[in-house]
Amino acid sequence: MALLKSPSRAQNIGVVLAAIFYIVAGTMHFIKPDAYLRIMPPYIPWHLVMVRISGGFEILGGLGLIVPRTRRAAAWGLVALLIAVFPANVFMATNPIDAGATSIASVLRWGRLPLQLLLVWWLLWCTRPRLAFR
Repeated sequence: MALLKSPSRAQNIGVVLAAIFYIVAGTMHFIKPDAYLRIMPPYIPWHLVMVRISGGFEILGGLGLIVPRTRRAAAWGLVALLIAVFPANVFMATNPIDAGATSIASVLRWGRLPLQLLLVWWLLWCTRPRLAFR
């Protein structure tokens, strides 16, 4: 029979760090929206609205990670958000002049793309249930 165990210490630390990361990142969408506006692909409408919506969802997701009952759902919501904002990261990597990213080294612009996978893994790892078998 499988029983749920409490998250490991590493998972608890990981989820707290993730919550802080997403709350701060989401807040930055409101404090310094220009950085996010520049990397918006031209085919996406309502740039400022989209930046604020994504920032709001980052904040909500980060807060959701703090609450054990909503932790896993918040993680999946943030995974969906990471997928939704991926085109902006691609646009920044492929159009550094238009994205105002010429001062960022090419390796860092392109490095953001696989970093998204690491962020997805981090969210799912630190919120996954641990099973104990008896």
